[in-house]
Amino acid sequence: MTEPDQEMPQKSGHEVIRDYLRTLDASPGVYRMLDAQARVLYVGKARNLRARVSNYARPTGHTGRIARMISETATMMFLTTATETEALLLEQNLIKQLKPRYNVLLRDDKSFPNILVTSHDFPMIKKHRGAKREKGSYYGPFASAGAVNRSLAQLQRVFQLRNCSDAMFESRTRPCLQYQIKRCTAPCVGQISKEDYRAQVGDAERYLSGKSTEIQEKLAAQMAEASDAMEFERAAALRDRIKAMTQVQTAQGINPRSVDEADIVALHLEKGQACVQVFFIRGGQNWGNRDFYPRVGADVEEAEVLEAFLGQFYDSKDPPRQLILSHEIENPDLMQQALSDKLGRKVTLAVPLRGEKAELIDGALRNARESLARKMAETATQSKLLKGLAEAFDLPSPPKRIEVYDNSHIQGTNAVGAMIVAGAEGFMKNHYRKFNIQGEGLTPGDDFGMMKEVLMRRFKRLLKEYPDRDQGTWPDLLLIDGGAGQVSAVAQIMREMGVEDIPMVGVAKGVDRDHGKEEFHRTGKRVMALRHNDPVLYFVQRLRDEAHRFAIGTHRAKRAKSMGATPLDEVPGVGAARKRALLAHFGSAKAVSRANLADLRAVDGVSDALAQKLYDFFHDKG
Repeated sequence: MTEPDQEMPQKSGHEVIRDYLRTLDASPGVYRMLDAQARVLYVGKARNLRARVSNYARPTGHTGRIARMISETATMMFLTTATETEALLLEQNLIKQLKPRYNVLLRDDKSFPNILVTSHDFPMIKKHRGAKREKGSYYGPFASAGAVNRSLAQLQRVFQLRNCSDAMFESRTRPCLQYQIKRCTAPCVGQISKEDYRAQVGDAERYLSGKSTEIQEKLAAQMAEASDAMEFERAAALRDRIKAMTQVQTAQGINPRSVDEADIVALHLEKGQACVQVFFIRGGQNWGNRDFYPRVGADVEEAEVLEAFLGQFYDSKDPPRQLILSHEIENPDLMQQALSDKLGRKVTLAVPLRGEKAELIDGALRNARESLARKMAETATQSKLLKGLAEAFDLPSPPKRIEVYDNSHIQGTNAVGAMIVAGAEGFMKNHYRKFNIQGEGLTPGDDFGMMKEVLMRRFKRLLKEYPDRDQGTWPDLLLIDGGAGQVSAVAQIMREMGVEDIPMVGVAKGVDRDHGKEEFHRTGKRVMALRHNDPVLYFVQRLRDEAHRFAIGTHRAKRAKSMGATPLDEVPGVGAARKRALLAHFGSAKAVSRANLADLRAVDGVSDALAQKLYDFFHDKG
């Protein structure tokens, strides 16, 4: 009797990597290292794939991080490219998409706001975030929405450009409050000529381009002329505009003399953590700074971290003409070429050692050190709170991912569910989710039913996309805003879906619905409370309040959208412009629905075919 064939042990590590060398050539490209479960461990680029991969085939000479990565490698994937520059761009795209465990990863990659001067006979000035889809002139990026709002408020005082929407502009019959408080020249009702308004727009754009001295000299000359002509009211208005401009420049802090357009990028590494500070210099003005905390390992070097940051940061943003860096990167020529190709003009990289640019880097480095120190202190505090949370609620270990759920509605209308996420580094805002309550079979205001729907949709998706619970997307603890009823409803859903092993706590307001008297409900256990001065209680309150804030904000946005909706939105072929024309002609959507065919045809921009379509829509003849 022969023994059954024994399954051969699967190769891993250096053996696997050596086997791939037989089929590789000297082409540039990107490689991926995967573990036995086909999870991507690392994404890398190479000028010469064979030479690069052969380094991993050596059994010694690796850092601890790379040695662990090699030992876990079960398979590899390769993709050749025409140039090394293409390989660099593809590498950074794959890192952002796949989030490999052993790569340096930029975790916060939101877009930055800009100031937009629109393309219009009487342009408006406003904040813009996201892709540049609207016609006009863009100035930025600014470090935050707050920085844009402050700048816009001051610019309104200086240049008095309108900030109302085009629809409001076209419908005005008398000046609004902005005109009364000297924040707008009221072009909507002809208080200023098109030529004079265009001159104001030109001044604002020159100022945003860094020509503030020229604008101030022009305003000073106009003020002197007005004073000589004894037009004291006009002179005082010009004086106020010059003062407002000076306040803008003061609020911006230090504005470099020798740098017109650049990003100042400084990195500080400490104890396996990193902080990157980015200062935005445009038109010779400091438009703010932001800090980033990329995921790094304990044994990475500054050159690797900074190169990975630049590749991922500028993957979805236009780089400036110059990047001033605190450290050299591994492939400066390659990065410079890739960014230049992206921008369509030359981008230079510099690591200054002396002069004003070195002083700018020193300032950015100081900010990076201080920011990382604060972050590490906050992380240590957060770790203590998570440990205290585990002890308070009898959890097997401190939770790595807490999901908090809340609902918001008004008598069942515009109902939404909200999920916020917190972990060892605080709130994880890019993991927040909102749920439009579909409410099939629910009675309006059924909070239990809404919570059941949200949890069912959430865990159905988790079970479908991450059944092995190995991507860090499964929670270790659920916090539910509510008492025994909500907890019972959610527990039923969890049982039905076979995920009863996730601890769950309901947070109820308690006696008098006061802060500090919260009661905590758990399945199969007695109601409990925490001491009113317990830090864990404050932590839970912060989590619950953040979920409530997010739910309320989502509900208000949905309600505002529904309030602005009309039956015209449902008619095919009726866009924003035709909708405005119809409402301006008839006064309301109800009047449009009652109009006869001849009246509909009389509206400017409405063709005979569209008039017929509108008439049929409202008279059920479609």
